[in-house]
Amino acid sequence: MKLATFNINGIAARLPRLLEWLETAQPDVVGLQEIKCEDSRFPRAAFEDLGWHVETHGQKGFNGVALLSRHPLVDVVRGLPGDPDDEQARFIEASVAGIRIANLYLPNGNPQPGPKFTYKLEWMDRLAGRAMALLEDEAPVVLAGDWNVCPTDADVARPDMMADDALCRPESRAAFRRILTQGWTEAIRARYPTQTLYTFWDYQAGAWAKNWGLRIDHLLLSPAAADLMVDAGIDRDIRAREKASDHVPVWVELAPQAG
Repeated sequence: MKLATFNINGIAARLPRLLEWLETAQPDVVGLQEIKCEDSRFPRAAFEDLGWHVETHGQKGFNGVALLSRHPLVDVVRGLPGDPDDEQARFIEASVAGIRIANLYLPNGNPQPGPKFTYKLEWMDRLAGRAMALLEDEAPVVLAGDWNVCPTDADVARPDMMADDALCRPESRAAFRRILTQGWTEAIRARYPTQTLYTFWDYQAGAWAKNWGLRIDHLLLSPAAADLMVDAGIDRDIRAREKASDHVPVWVELAPQAG
């Protein structure tokens, strides 16, 4: 099974590019972030007519996440547990063919210090709690999404320019590590331990042409999912297309489960 994460940066603006990629990449499950629309305005028919199952957790004009799957999506959870007053649509979770996938759009946190950075760290603390709860079942689980965290300076083209950015702050990186050390495997670094790889290039300052990128989109695998990993990759060339998202898809392929 091929599972992917893709920050689409506005489903209305990127729908043609997304449909093209789905046709060529042939994923089985996709977590989308930053759909930027309410549930009622998500173009469900464009996907359902092609055989996709669709679940969304949208928000007008901002944020929003969705799951697309070739298989039925069951036991859907909308919203990150732990704060019933959190109105930002950043988390959706479901089971697909025996695999639990949590699709997340972690807060950016800028400017920092400030309330947005505090919200980011509090959100990551809640995510750590949910991640630990998911591990307790000892089933295959994938935490997929735009994490808005560069785990190390090796994941940043210009560390000097990003040192005070919320994506690279020691607090953000420490929160990411705390989740990893619960027992998760970071799919891309398991596949490419030392290679320079990015998943995001800003629209400004010619970042794409200069390869001034960031690696902020991640797939974390539970031990049971890591045991099934066959391959992982980043579809970098998507960024060069007209009206592309500033992110590119990141994917992992899992072998069929025994039995």
